[in-house]
Amino acid sequence: MTEAWQQAFARVPELLAAHVQLSFSALLLAMALCLPLAIWAARAPKVATIILGFASLIQTIPALALLALFYPVLLGLSVLLGGGISALGFLPALLALTLYALLPILRNAVTGLTGVDPAAKQAADGLGMTAAQKLRLVEAPLAAPTIMAGIRTAAVWTIGAATLSTTVGQASLGDLIFAGLQTQNWTLVLTGCFASAGLAIIVDLLLGLIERAIRERRKILAWGATAVIGIGLAIAVLPTLGGRDDVVVIGAKGFSEQFILARLIGSRLEEAGYEVRYQDGLGSAVVFQAVAANDIDIYVDYSGTIWTNQMKRTDTVPADEMVEEIAKWSASEYDVTMLGALGFENTYAFAVRPEDADSKKLKTLDDLARVSSDFAFGTDLEFLERPEWAMVKAEYPIQFKEARSFNPTFMYPALSSGEVDVISAFSSDGRIAANGFVVLEDGKGAVPAYEAMLLVAPRRGDEAKFIDAIKPLVGTITVENMREANYKVDREADKKSPKQAARWLDEQIKNGKDQ
Repeated sequence: MTEAWQQAFARVPELLAAHVQLSFSALLLAMALCLPLAIWAARAPKVATIILGFASLIQTIPALALLALFYPVLLGLSVLLGGGISALGFLPALLALTLYALLPILRNAVTGLTGVDPAAKQAADGLGMTAAQKLRLVEAPLAAPTIMAGIRTAAVWTIGAATLSTTVGQASLGDLIFAGLQTQNWTLVLTGCFASAGLAIIVDLLLGLIERAIRERRKILAWGATAVIGIGLAIAVLPTLGGRDDVVVIGAKGFSEQFILARLIGSRLEEAGYEVRYQDGLGSAVVFQAVAANDIDIYVDYSGTIWTNQMKRTDTVPADEMVEEIAKWSASEYDVTMLGALGFENTYAFAVRPEDADSKKLKTLDDLARVSSDFAFGTDLEFLERPEWAMVKAEYPIQFKEARSFNPTFMYPALSSGEVDVISAFSSDGRIAANGFVVLEDGKGAVPAYEAMLLVAPRRGDEAKFIDAIKPLVGTITVENMREANYKVDREADKKSPKQAARWLDEQIKNGKDQ
């Protein structure tokens, strides 16, 4: 087994345990909701129409969107109640997955209960059974195989959808999949997929045994399969018992640079004696609110992102002045400490192929506007909805013939292959130079500065040990070193992990201080 596979498999036990906890919690909660509702719906056709219609409506919402929608809902509820509710991590994922599991359980349970032979019900009535006795002794046993089939379907759906919970900060096997996609580490992607698929298959087989045991009235088989599931759940819960309470949670957005910087911060905190946990793949809209709500302790953001997305500013000011204003605003509005800028900028940069730059004489965004009607535009998943794009369009008469969104992993190959003609690249990305792309000048300064900054949650802002461990990173990372670290992760040959790249970057920082 290669080192890459060993490193991937080393992460599976912890993530698998979190995945099992989340999936089964959602499944059990869905069962607790569905079974009483199914009994009511089986006796009231109008109620069945409403309940099944609601469950079907939920199923039409993509699981990723459902997960994302619960974050602002819980955040608003937490603010309304004065705190105490975590809007990030387990709770939003649990609620979204529970809703997603309703339909198959409800539909099968209602079908099973309404499909009981009328003769069996009449016989029960003839014996003088009460409604509760008839349900317990006649209807439920006869409907149980159909109900179990619905639970099996819900279990497989829930286990699969739980991989998406990474986007709201809940650890799962999706951590491997999302990190692998962002860094083109297909070993991680395959490991996450195999582990998730294996878990779904095993659970489905065990639930299938219980379904068969109920149908054939084999109690030993039913109890045996149930015991195996119970043991699995107990093993999954064990890692959460006896853990340290003071765990530092480091947030990261969904691209290589963020993964590297999170590991760099983590290594400094571990040296200071902290236990560290990472929450990768968070969106720009989520991550700042998460640090403000103490759901994460620290992360790296960019001045332009805070300026436009959070502060809703559309004016442009010098980089130093912007950082200073952000520090004052974040402290006064959210009690978030802006510890300082790391020393490099990662701004949006419009990049084209060198042959197009030569043949069409493209040097600036004004030049791009001239030919934009013939160009296809490729962006990351956020850019087209961000204020920066609106600011660029306000300054330059750009009208692309087509705009397509990509995972950043695939955006650069799309430009190389000719699928798009210009991309919204990142200035600190090593793939720009590696591919020979030409970055167009923003002569009108439409895109604000994007200084990388350390943002610290309110509960850590006055913690001297914490601040002392991280403060030395301020002003120490050059854009050249950041590009090289990014490229170590993003390149196809001799690929490094974010942790390895962070270790290299830390060495450059320490060597720079020694000189």
